Amino acid sequence: MANHKSAIKKNTQDIVRRDRNRTHRSKMRTQIKKFRQLLDAGDAAGARAILTETLSLVDRTARHGVIHGNAADRTKSRLTKAVARLEASA
Repeated sequence: MANHKSAIKKNTQDIVRRDRNRTHRSKMRTQIKKFRQLLDAGDAAGARAILTETLSLVDRTARHGVIHGNAADRTKSRLTKAVARLEASA
């Protein structure tokens, strides 16, 4: 347990940030799961409909510093390619 005032404050900040990061990461993962379920079901129109919202959420998560910017770009690229692949095969 922290004894110094600055260490106590740092622990408190870490707890708050951890909870906030967990919330953002959870929202993003849930949205991606919903998106992938539509892809697996072969619903190209539904996937295209929530693609914008999903990409926005990934960007927002990166902007908050929860994930790295390159990781966000890579995720967005893969999701967009998956929709394009599904639409091309249909």
